[in-house]
Amino acid sequence: MKFTRDEIRRSMLLYAISDRTWLKEGESLADVCRRVLDSGATFLQIREKDLEPGRFAQEAEELRQLCQRRNVPFVVNDSVEIALSCGSDGVHVGQSDLRGRDIRALIGPDRILGISAGTVAEAKAAQEAGADYIGVGAVFGTSTKKDARNLTVEALRDIVRAVSIPVVAIGGINAGNIAQLKGSNVDGVAVISAIFGAEDPGAATSQLLALAKDMVAAHG
Repeated sequence: MKFTRDEIRRSMLLYAISDRTWLKEGESLADVCRRVLDSGATFLQIREKDLEPGRFAQEAEELRQLCQRRNVPFVVNDSVEIALSCGSDGVHVGQSDLRGRDIRALIGPDRILGISAGTVAEAKAAQEAGADYIGVGAVFGTSTKKDARNLTVEALRDIVRAVSIPVVAIGGINAGNIAQLKGSNVDGVAVISAIFGAEDPGAATSQLLALAKDMVAAHG
C-alpha cells in the first residue's frame, strides 16, 4: 500500500469531499481543490453524483494529480471503475455498495478502501470487508443525504471502540460545531459544504484544520 496504516489514520484529520455545486462563475473544481489542499486538507475525495462518467473520470484524474504532487491520499466516491481507471489511491463506498460485491477484491490489496457506517454493527462489518477507514455519520445532519441519521458523541465513541481502523466523522460539521466532537475519539472530520460552500474555501480549510487538531488533541 502506498500509504501506511498510520499515515491513513493521520490523513483523516481534515478530510475534504468535493461538491461542484458550490463553484462560482469561472471556477473549476481543480482550482478550488488546489486551494483547499494548499491550505491544509489532509485527504480528498471526489464525490460527484450527477456528473456523467466521462467528465467524472476526467476530473478525477485532475484531482489525483493534484493530490499525488502533495502526497495527500485521494479516493473516488462509489465508482470502483473510475477509481481504477484514473489510478486513484482508493475508493469510498456506502453500505449498499457492499451488497453482493467484494470491493476489496475488486480494487486489490494496495488501494485504500473507505466504507460508510452509522452503527457499531455496520462498522464491524466494514472492517471485516477490508476497510482501511470508516466514515461515520451523519453527526449533525446533512443536506447531501436525505436519509442520514444523526449520531451522538457517545454513539461515535462506541463505534471507535468497536474497531481498530481509523474513524472519521461526517455530516453537517463546520467551524461552529466541531468542538462538540471532543471526547468522541474520532481521528478527524470529513467536510463538504463548510469548505466548498465557503466564500473562501482556502481560509475555511485553514480554520477547520486548526479546529480539527484541537478536537483530536482534546480526546486525551
